[in-house]
Amino acid sequence: MKVGYARVSTLDQSTAMQEEALKAAGCDRVITETASGAKKDRPELRRVLDDILRPGDTLVVWRLDRLARSVGQLIETIEDLKKREIQFSSLTEAIDTTTPAGMLVFHIMGSIAEFERNLIRERSMEGLKAARAKGRVGGRPKKMTEKDIVAAKAMMTSFPAQEVAKRFGVSRGTLYRLIAE
Repeated sequence: MKVGYARVSTLDQSTAMQEEALKAAGCDRVITETASGAKKDRPELRRVLDDILRPGDTLVVWRLDRLARSVGQLIETIEDLKKREIQFSSLTEAIDTTTPAGMLVFHIMGSIAEFERNLIRERSMEGLKAARAKGRVGGRPKKMTEKDIVAAKAMMTSFPAQEVAKRFGVSRGTLYRLIAE
């Protein structure tokens, strides 16, 4: 059996293109996940590796960095698969880990994926640093100003929390959290 694993890092991304490619490659099942490749503990990947794959099966990914972003994690996963007599295939890099040449390409591509991830992290950190130097703070804008919170506290003595929350355009839970802070 061929089992495909598709992963994206954020909720605003889609696995559709990966799923299509994996199905076209003959995967009997395609498991999808939304999680950072840097995270070692990914529930769906763990389920695929522990519960679904059996000796003689093949794990298929669209690209190596969908499986992991560090060389160590890639090598550890592939070695575990080899011990369990499970094949591995990456569609984009055309990697077949059953041959010495395939293992060489695997190691090279794994190193490139780790390098790419480190560059992304470095650029992100530099961008945040530059923004802070200009006085900008990252993150989502506050739903209520300090002035709004004071007004909401005063309104809570006369009106139900749901009504006060509606007046400020927040949920009741957000209102309670902001007042408690």
